[in-house]
Order: sequence, then structure tokens, then C-alpha cells
Amino acid sequence: MYTIIDIETTGNGIKGNKITEIAIFKFDGERIIEEYTSLVNPECEIPYFITGLTGIDNAMVRDAPTLDEIASKILEITKDSIFVAHSVNFDYNVIKNELKTLGIDFIRKKLCTVRLSRKLFPGYHSYSLGKLCAALNIPLKDRHRAKGDAQATVLLFQKLLQVEGAATVFKSFLNARSQETTLPPSLPKAIYDKLPEEPGIYYFKDEKGRIIYIGKAKNIKKRVLSHFYDKATKEISLCNETAHIDYELSGNELLALLMESTAIKHHYPKFNRAQKKTAQAYGIFSYEDRRGIKHIAFNKVKAIPNPLVTMYNQADCRSYLEELCIAFALCPKYCHLQENVAACSHFRINDCKGICRDTETITSYNSRVVEALEAMETKEENYLIKEKGRDALEDAFIWIQNGMYCGYGFIDKQTTIGSFADIEPFRTAQKDTLDTQRILRSYMLKNPEKLVPLKGAIPNFQTPDTLSMFSF
Repeated sequence: MYTIIDIETTGNGIKGNKITEIAIFKFDGERIIEEYTSLVNPECEIPYFITGLTGIDNAMVRDAPTLDEIASKILEITKDSIFVAHSVNFDYNVIKNELKTLGIDFIRKKLCTVRLSRKLFPGYHSYSLGKLCAALNIPLKDRHRAKGDAQATVLLFQKLLQVEGAATVFKSFLNARSQETTLPPSLPKAIYDKLPEEPGIYYFKDEKGRIIYIGKAKNIKKRVLSHFYDKATKEISLCNETAHIDYELSGNELLALLMESTAIKHHYPKFNRAQKKTAQAYGIFSYEDRRGIKHIAFNKVKAIPNPLVTMYNQADCRSYLEELCIAFALCPKYCHLQENVAACSHFRINDCKGICRDTETITSYNSRVVEALEAMETKEENYLIKEKGRDALEDAFIWIQNGMYCGYGFIDKQTTIGSFADIEPFRTAQKDTLDTQRILRSYMLKNPEKLVPLKGAIPNFQTPDTLSMFSF
């Protein structure tokens, strides 16, 4: 038994969406055995653009029953049946969320006529209800009204049932282990099946081939699937528009982060929010207090005239200061890792020589602070970072020159490298941005052993597990 359903809503996202009209046709595979259609009072204003689309306005629903009043009817007519709709996840999730607010759990098996049509009627340019009905000569009256759309979906469903091999397809879609009902309605399962379980970036595209979202992952296939299970309004809207997915392998997470940042800024996808805004910059600086003790601290760049080092989040600033404390035996209190304490007691840093307890002279402590400041100013700014390649036969490298991200590349492990000129042909030039600086700064703080200074030395890409240095 099937219940073929269509709803009209206020259009305020999945969780904020309120039903304004519902139509349910109980269908036994051959004929309609019961029908229920009703306007619904959403108990909120209907936006003008929704009224323009559906024709349903506030006056029409003012005296209509509320969802609470018709919930028992929805439960009764859909009991022991399979929930069917065109783009089923939208209708199902709106009803499920609406009933949940009333303290009612709503769980039904479901089938999507978009996905079924893609499988049983392949080759159409569009699988929207209007265009599919036109292509299949299915009458569609009262478009964007619940009853009209539901009646057309019943006729479409009848045609699907009659296609040769339909029983096998229906059974596979209803299989509890099947991903068909989880995937976006317009995304062919074959596209998802081809996604690799490797690091890289992925592109969600709509039916016109426009990139609408870009993400990165250690495991592309697993990360993409997580979007489909996410019930957040943004994720459901994203999935409803997704018709294709492309990807690029990176071989490692660092390069995936860099590739993602560059791709977002180039394509500016509608569903990407992160990295569109300018990152807040923070600066490391030094000052001397009334006692003559030199401090190292961080603050927003706009409050610092000449920062010694610029970073793009507070966590990186704190990590950087922790490394300085460890390298130069500095005090966490005077590096502002611990505030409002009489003496330092940092969980990670325990080699303070006592400046905070008055057991070390100010002159002695300040001398080490000066050494740290000099190291910050003269620290090597030209690096290659060696990382895993896209397969076992290659390595990846990231090029940083004069403190700027200059690009990345992949190189065969059997290639002999004798100078930087030998690496240059493999480099894909990239633009340095605040976000790439933030990504690389965080990585370098956590993985200093993978940085190879460019002055007078290069990494040996022939040896996968070691970095041999060659002077030239």
C-alpha cells in the first residue's frame, strides 16, 4: 500500500517550514482507495512570494484546521503504507518535523518518484514534476497546489509501476541498506558510487552544471554521504539542488585544505559560507611593563602598529606562543598564556626559570625574550613542504617563498631532482591569501619537521620516508 503525498508550505527552510496545504492519496498499485486534501493554518504569516507561487494567502488559511487538528488523520491514512512523493525527503522531513513539535513520532518507509524516474525513465534533461509530466503526457492541473501535484504524482507512479523490471527497482529502493532514499533526488547513484575514498576536494553541481558547493575531505565518499544524512535546513536545500558531483584528489589533508580555499574564492559557490568573509587577523607583539619585564602577547592586528608575526585565529597565536615558551624557556604568564595568576602553572610548559616567582633576574629573563624576538624576525621564510601524493608512486609538495604560498605540485618518486629549477615544471602556481596563510601557519606550527628550507637545500623525493639534503 502506498500513500502519495504533496504539501505546500510557508517556505521558511525545513525546520521553520509550516504546512499550508496537504493532499494524500492512498493507492493500492492499481487504484486510489482513499483521498484526503485540506488547507492548513500554519499559525504564521505566509510570505508574499509563496502566495505568488501557490496562490495560497493568509485569508485562505485563516479558518483552516491547524496541523494539531488534522494530525490524527495524517497518521491514520499513512499507517502501514509507503510514503511516496516527488523529491520525497522534502515532504517527508517537513511533515516529520511538524509532527515532532506536537510530540508525535512519524516514521514511514519512503519512495522518491524523482529517483525512481531517473532509474526507470533515463535520459530526460529534467526530472522536475512539471517537465517530466509534459514529457510523459501526464496531465498536470493546479500546479503548485497540493492536490494537483499529488494527482499528477499518482499518474507518474502508475507509469513507473508498469515499467519492465520495476518490481526489482522498487525492492532495491526499499531495502533498508539501500542508499537510494538517502541520495539527493537528482543525483544518479552511479555518480556517487564512483567517488573515491581518498583525500581531496569535491564539487556539488546543479542541473545546469553550476558549482553550488565545494568541500574537502580525508575520505571524499564518506564526507559526501554525510551531507545526505544531515537534516539541517542548509544541507537539505543543498542536496535538493545537487545533480552531479566532481572531485580532485590531493593525496593529503593539507593540500585538500589549500585546494578547497582556492576553489571557493574562484567559484564563490552559493552554499559556501566559510572563507567568503575576510578572516580576522591577529598579531604577535612585544612590550615592556613598569618593572622592565619584556612581554610577548597577541591582539587584533588593527590594535598593533607593527606586528612581529600575523596569524588568523587565536588558537594559532596561543600555539605559537607555547612553542616560543618551550624553545626559549619563557614564562607562560609573561607570554599571556595564563592571565591573572600570581605564578605560572601551565599544563604543558614546565621549564619557566622563575621570573614569575622572583627567583630569576629580569635581566636574565629579558635576554631570552630578546633571543626569541630575534628568531622570529630572522626565521627562514622559504620552504618546501613534502606530503603524501595521490598514489604510492608520487609525492606532493607545497612551495612557500618569501613567506608566501606560491603553489603546489606532484612529482614522481623516481624523478631525479638536482636543483629548484627541476621542481618548477611540476608546480601549479597559486595565489597567496589570508586563508592559505592561516592554513599553512597552523600546519607549520604542528609539523615543523616537514619544513625544508629552500636556501641551499632541497628534499629528495626519490626516498619516500626521508628528506635528504643536497647543496648546490
